[in-house]
Amino acid sequence: MIWNETAECMDLEQRRELQGYRLRDTVARVYQNVEFYRKKMQELGIEPGDIKTIDDIVKLPFTTKKDLRDNYPFGLCAAPESEFVRIHASSGTTGKPTAVPHTRKDLDMFAENVARSICCTGGTSKDVVQVAYGYGLFTGGLGLHDGATRLGAAVIPISGGNTRNQLTLMKDFKSSILACTPSYAMFLAEALKEAGISPEELHLRIGIFGAEPWSDEMRKKIEEGLGLTAYDIYGLSEIMGPGVACSCQYQNGLHIAEDHFFPEILDPDTLQPVADGMVGEMTFTHLTKEAMPLLRYRTRDLCTLNHEPCECGRTNVRMGRILGRSDDMLIIRGVNVFPSQIESVLLEVPEVSANYVIIVDRQGTLDTLEVQVELDEKYITDEMVELDKIAKKIKQKLDSVLRIGVKITLAEHKTIQRSEGKAKRVIDKRKI
Repeated sequence: MIWNETAECMDLEQRRELQGYRLRDTVARVYQNVEFYRKKMQELGIEPGDIKTIDDIVKLPFTTKKDLRDNYPFGLCAAPESEFVRIHASSGTTGKPTAVPHTRKDLDMFAENVARSICCTGGTSKDVVQVAYGYGLFTGGLGLHDGATRLGAAVIPISGGNTRNQLTLMKDFKSSILACTPSYAMFLAEALKEAGISPEELHLRIGIFGAEPWSDEMRKKIEEGLGLTAYDIYGLSEIMGPGVACSCQYQNGLHIAEDHFFPEILDPDTLQPVADGMVGEMTFTHLTKEAMPLLRYRTRDLCTLNHEPCECGRTNVRMGRILGRSDDMLIIRGVNVFPSQIESVLLEVPEVSANYVIIVDRQGTLDTLEVQVELDEKYITDEMVELDKIAKKIKQKLDSVLRIGVKITLAEHKTIQRSEGKAKRVIDKRKI
């Protein structure tokens, strides 16, 4: 079932015409109502009338996270505060928070796109959706909640944490769809096993996971542990929240709702477009947002775009799995290292679990990289020879992929801190 066939299966030229029309409207509104954008465009010698087609988007200025913080709370808004009906915000852990207000129309668009995403995974109005994303200023919980409600599915608004109760309600209420972060899904799979509950005793068939990068190897482990098919949902609060894009049954990229969000993949250094299929930084422009429409927002997420039609019948562009972030990329002894590379290698080693932490430090003038990873409980042994073999195997694999030396530390089962929200995988002591 395609929830909005008209939007998702639109002819390319028809979509581009719609995008151009909506872009012109957005640019005119921000020029008139947002001083920040008006000054930026004037500095570039651009007026709204210069934007005639979607191809003219390259003429527009970029927006960064810093711009949102510098204009906190509502300096980038194109609608009056009296029209706001909900305000989300980032946690503000790296500086000022970023406020993201929504009008009623914005929330309707949000719910529609999440409902569309649930359908993309095979969800229907007959499903029972257990929302284990956090509720509150974070957009995950309320976003999935409203989307599932719009679809007509039953919602269990349990939020994150309280794992024992998660499993109880999952079993008693016959949850068929689980929505949470992938790291928490792994945690739930571990808890399920410890509770002696077989995945066959549950009714789960679909997992909708996002809010943090995760590898295909982790997807397979989650599917085995919970007995479901895992799908990737993408979004960020500044653009909307979950539902900006979602994978379908063919698991060949995430379909972007490009009738609402126009994507560009750019070289993060030159900010010039890259060829289709090449890795670059994802940039989004709002086409329908009322409260705070952003132009060419630099997400810092690194991925690819694929414009080929999908076997599922949808024609909207697909983004690849997030490979990392241009601002979170680790540069160690001149080598670019992404946590996703390390995770992919670790999950190919059966003797270790999916719980790990990456520690970057500096000894004198030399950067060091340590990976602490838990042993799978099946392979716990007192034989140092066996442990050394496992550590050596991991080190050889990582050295080959990363092309730098890595220290491997094997930790005992359940000694690395678990996360009920977004997992903190990297500790960079060079910044402490």
